Amino acid sequence: MRTLLVTHPTALEHDMGRGHPERPDRVRAIDRALDDSRFEKLVRILAPKASREEALRAHSEGYLDALEKASPSEGLTPLDADTAMNASTLDAAYFAAGGALAAVAAVLEKRAKNAFVVARPPGHHAGVSTPMGFCFLNNVAIAARHAIAIHGVERVAIVDFDVHHGNGTQEIFWGDRNVLFCSTHQAPFYPGTGWRDETGEHNTIVNAPLCAGADGELFLEALREVILPRIKAFGPDLLLISAGFDAHRDDPLGGLRLEEQDYFEATQRLVETAETCCGGRVVSSLEGGYHLHALAKSVAAHVAALQGA
Repeated sequence: MRTLLVTHPTALEHDMGRGHPERPDRVRAIDRALDDSRFEKLVRILAPKASREEALRAHSEGYLDALEKASPSEGLTPLDADTAMNASTLDAAYFAAGGALAAVAAVLEKRAKNAFVVARPPGHHAGVSTPMGFCFLNNVAIAARHAIAIHGVERVAIVDFDVHHGNGTQEIFWGDRNVLFCSTHQAPFYPGTGWRDETGEHNTIVNAPLCAGADGELFLEALREVILPRIKAFGPDLLLISAGFDAHRDDPLGGLRLEEQDYFEATQRLVETAETCCGGRVVSSLEGGYHLHALAKSVAAHVAALQGA
């Protein structure tokens, strides 16, 4: 079996305006990086569109109604200070979520070794009923609930290594004993959550915050000493990754000092852990990363590690 790459052209159509860091060029940079001979063995598919019913596993009906009402026929509709919709945003969000669902199905049905989803817009700040931080639908949360509801999975672990805490994912799974959410991120920093004492109703929330300026050594230590032991103890049937690359030292939106080799090593460790816990079943979904060259190199390192290169 080979690594699956899931994309969809609507990711290029969602645009939040001139100068916005979460821009279509992010996908173009990733496409160029993965158009390399190292990645010729990737199985590449187009994402299907998630249904409203599938999105409702993580979001409220009123929230989905509000997104549909806010969706413009032209121009931009601002939802908060840094999150806006154009005419293609809602479709792009449903295809991003659908990509995560298709990746989960392929991995659980043994049609792929593991998978990476070029999801845009990202999702980890989107809560049950709130858009936030460039996010509209929470792709990994929808995928986790789908795995449990449709594929008979009992336990899912999510690891989020974006520089920003995945507050939306944490909110969605705060009271869920079947999903372990683990995050390493910069703190204090946007969105102001992700402290060690935030543990959830069933002790299934694990936060390993890092101070500004922390480098790859400290990042990998948090992964090795805090997050991986909790995953092993939890014993998931599936591992999902919220793969943000804005902790890179060159990223303009973060204050950590990771390099692409750190993402390679972190991904290797996560894959190795998944091999021991859940038969290597790993699905990774793109979150942040706003310096185009750093993003491209970091994604290439991440996907190379998924492939076992």
